[in-house]
Amino acid sequence: MNKNAKVVFLDRDGVINAKAPEGDYIKSWKEFHFLPGVIDAIRLLNNNYYHVIIITNQRGIARHLMTMQDLHVIHSSMEEVLQRHGAHIDGIYVCPHEKGTCHCRKPDIGLFLQAEQEFPVDKSKSWMVGDSESDIEAGRNYGIRTIAVANPIPLADEQFPNLLSAAYFIVNG
Repeated sequence: MNKNAKVVFLDRDGVINAKAPEGDYIKSWKEFHFLPGVIDAIRLLNNNYYHVIIITNQRGIARHLMTMQDLHVIHSSMEEVLQRHGAHIDGIYVCPHEKGTCHCRKPDIGLFLQAEQEFPVDKSKSWMVGDSESDIEAGRNYGIRTIAVANPIPLADEQFPNLLSAAYFIVNG
């Protein structure tokens, strides 16, 4: 492992997979659908020596709409599909808490600090990619550059329509 790794932190819902309708959550594998180009984007980042780490708020657990086991099944299934296509996720860090009850929920940086225990991060070569203001604020709070996908977010350093175009920008940076 690199002493200080190049890392691309990804939000999950809205970046990797289609979001659930407003107020709902992805609660099972059958509700999880990769967005177009995502597998290619993750493989591109892997092939260019970036660690790819998911940083995701999953408040559906705090609301008892799903369990940690449900989430584990979703993530294991996602990782199996990625591996079949020559891509992989290096780490997944989850905040299962309700708003205001922890320090890991984005825009706080607790999940980044957890990831840093396993992957020392070279902040000058790392990115946060997200589709919400809290994702972009979290990346900025952690001290890395940010990319907004799908939704224009003025705080973001860069804006792209999807993860694949963001990944091309990162590796060609």
